[in-house]
Amino acid sequence: MELIFAWGLNFKTAPVEERELLACRRDDAYYLLPALKTIKGIREVMLLSTCNRVEVYAVSESYEPANRLILELLELKGVDTRLKRRSFFLEQAQAVAHVFRVASGLESMVLGETQIVSQFKEAYRIARELSCTGKILNRLYEKALRTAKRVRTETGISKNPVSVSYVAVELARRIFGSLKGVRVLLVGAGEMAELSAKYLKKLQANLYITNRTYERAVELAKELEGHVLRFEGLSEELHEFDIVIVSTGSKSYIIDKRLVEAAMKRRGYKPMFIIDISVPRNVEPAVNELDEVFLYDIDDLQGVAEKNLKERFKEKEKGEIIVWDEVGKFMRWLELLKVEHIIISLKEGWKDLEQREPRFRRLLHRAIEEIRKEPSMAEKLVKIFLQEVNDDPERRLSYVYNRADGA
Repeated sequence: MELIFAWGLNFKTAPVEERELLACRRDDAYYLLPALKTIKGIREVMLLSTCNRVEVYAVSESYEPANRLILELLELKGVDTRLKRRSFFLEQAQAVAHVFRVASGLESMVLGETQIVSQFKEAYRIARELSCTGKILNRLYEKALRTAKRVRTETGISKNPVSVSYVAVELARRIFGSLKGVRVLLVGAGEMAELSAKYLKKLQANLYITNRTYERAVELAKELEGHVLRFEGLSEELHEFDIVIVSTGSKSYIIDKRLVEAAMKRRGYKPMFIIDISVPRNVEPAVNELDEVFLYDIDDLQGVAEKNLKERFKEKEKGEIIVWDEVGKFMRWLELLKVEHIIISLKEGWKDLEQREPRFRRLLHRAIEEIRKEPSMAEKLVKIFLQEVNDDPERRLSYVYNRADGA
């Protein structure tokens, strides 16, 4: 029996300081996925890594290969296996439901956010490019997107789009009341940073953008009518900003305690708010020890999200009904997939007899139809079918399953 499973860490099971140990950049997937796919018994695998989750969706022969995959991933990332205590493991229908919820935004920190769809698509694209997906994960991906579309269109869960980027800006707005004219520095020009910048523009903030790739910062600043700060000038200019939002793909601290301490002296200890929505974190946690510096990381945003999204939670139940409707369809397809080779063997095994005996043809077609309606009854239905045509049930049944096993 093939096992579909989902394993990983997310904001519900582990704090950011533990999630960031397992966080994977796009380049990481190109060496991790092929290594995981070579584990004996692993048929298909994909890896989804965002600021709120690192999850593996896979198909294996049994539990043993699944466990080896988990341990191998932890080893490849240089993470202590004790981190498993913070992880979750789901199988079959529960795993399928989880994947559908993730793609639909029902598992997001900010319920119903739509950014996860593009992240999910990118994770699948890489896995398929590396030949790490097959019939089951391909179908799972297609049905996950179908479920996500149904949830968005059949419920009100995605009204007034909200994302982690939005919540970061909303937190800044609550702190200052109005952001009009407030000097805001955006460190990073990736997707999440761009979303934050768009929200800030609407609120008329005085926006500055810095990025390691200067051309990208110029491009985004031009689009949003903001200003550009050269990345190498960050230490000299940091004291000028009231709000700093950090979102980059760096694996190390871009802003540390020493840098902020120097900036605070230069700004006369006027309060500074720093929001770090990067995973791994790009701001040293010790920054929060400084007087008049208020640092928020990705987990801190959860509280803000919960307060703002009560209306969306009312729609979550409708989304769950859609998810389980689609899970039921997927699991029926999976059951049918298991017996499809038996159906093929039935058709091929009695091709000659079917042509000579019309009665046999009718019974054969009826048996195949019943098996498709109720795959779990395949063996019993085959026995009944063989008895109805007055054949030797044991001999014929053995013949069918021997052919099926070889298919």
